[in-house]
Amino acid sequence: MIKVVVFDAYGTLFDVHSISALAESLYPGQGAAISALWRDKQIEYTRLVTQSDAQGVGGSRYYQSFWDLTQAALRYTLARQKLVHSKDHEDALMAQYARLTAFSENLGVLQQLRAMGLPTAILSNGSPDMLASAVASAGFTELLSRVISVDGIRLFKTAPQCYGLVLQAFEVQADEVLFVSSNAWDALGASWFGFTTLWVNRQNLPAETIGPLPSYTGPDLTRVLEVLALTH
Repeated sequence: MIKVVVFDAYGTLFDVHSISALAESLYPGQGAAISALWRDKQIEYTRLVTQSDAQGVGGSRYYQSFWDLTQAALRYTLARQKLVHSKDHEDALMAQYARLTAFSENLGVLQQLRAMGLPTAILSNGSPDMLASAVASAGFTELLSRVISVDGIRLFKTAPQCYGLVLQAFEVQADEVLFVSSNAWDALGASWFGFTTLWVNRQNLPAETIGPLPSYTGPDLTRVLEVLALTH
């Protein structure tokens, strides 16, 4: 029996590549490349700071907030693409990142979960301020029971302590959590932790070739409702 549904934020609820339209307007012909490299470097930095001191007391001593790493990844991306760095452009792109476009089906799914009375939450690498901005911009504020950031423990997913924050927030067992992510690596980390997992495979990618397969897969967030129908 699933007792709480927990969503990853970036790539799952919020389209990280919606930033490409603004990037294209600022750097013609480079929008898609900026978006892709920016995202890859952002995730690489989260792993670097966590894995370099994963056993640190109170989190990694190398920790920087997700907002700061996102900014650093943008600066790297512009340098890597040999594009002129402009503070105005950087400020515009970062401001847009704080209010990324939500995927079109998400609002309806969250509304249905709310009507069912099922607790919902976000568990994200995002820092609290940037999550609050994205949630409010998408109109999700009243539809989520909790917004959980890893910032308080100074580690990033897939460190198991991050997934453990869900069990601290809700009185549930790990397998009673349906964890939903469009990032296959995140779904795998959550599966290893013991969550029931749904991989939202929006890009029709192959599954990871290590570890267990996710409990469920689907092309978009409406699969959450189908999974709940199967498990209740």
